[in-house]
Amino acid sequence: MSDRVCVAAITGSYGVRGEARVKSFCAEPSALGDYGPLSDDKGTRDFKVTITRPVKGGFAVRLSGVKTKEEADALKGTKLFAPRDALPALPDDEFYHADLIGLAVVDTGGADLGQVHAVLNHGAGDLLEIRQRGKSGTVLVPFTQAIVPTVDLAARRMVVDPPEGLFEDE
Repeated sequence: MSDRVCVAAITGSYGVRGEARVKSFCAEPSALGDYGPLSDDKGTRDFKVTITRPVKGGFAVRLSGVKTKEEADALKGTKLFAPRDALPALPDDEFYHADLIGLAVVDTGGADLGQVHAVLNHGAGDLLEIRQRGKSGTVLVPFTQAIVPTVDLAARRMVVDPPEGLFEDE
């Protein structure tokens, strides 16, 4: 597991005074500024984040060191990471998406189904994008207790009981 977790992404500038538009990935979106300075993808630049107002699709924020619209625009697409130890502890049945990506996926009989490639959420709950070994394309699996009864972060694997026909070899 990484010692940093992606909590937001910069989606562009907001206005002409150097504010940036940010999409929060936090369970409580406005908690974005509560985790101390956030770092960029490479960990080479830190930003103190101050939310100035909610805007469509996220928040307008002030980022330390960013003074102009052009500087904010140049950061578009930058993911912002918080130190894992600054984030709240999660209940046993909740996970940070970053911890699920890369887990091996097996069925209830132990057969290898692939690996978690991404965790998606389009508003109706999380979907696991599973990349099957030796096959092109991916399979989307609803991330529910009934379909994913076991997630073992220590062993870096999860057990999936997929609906019939979801994986081609069933």
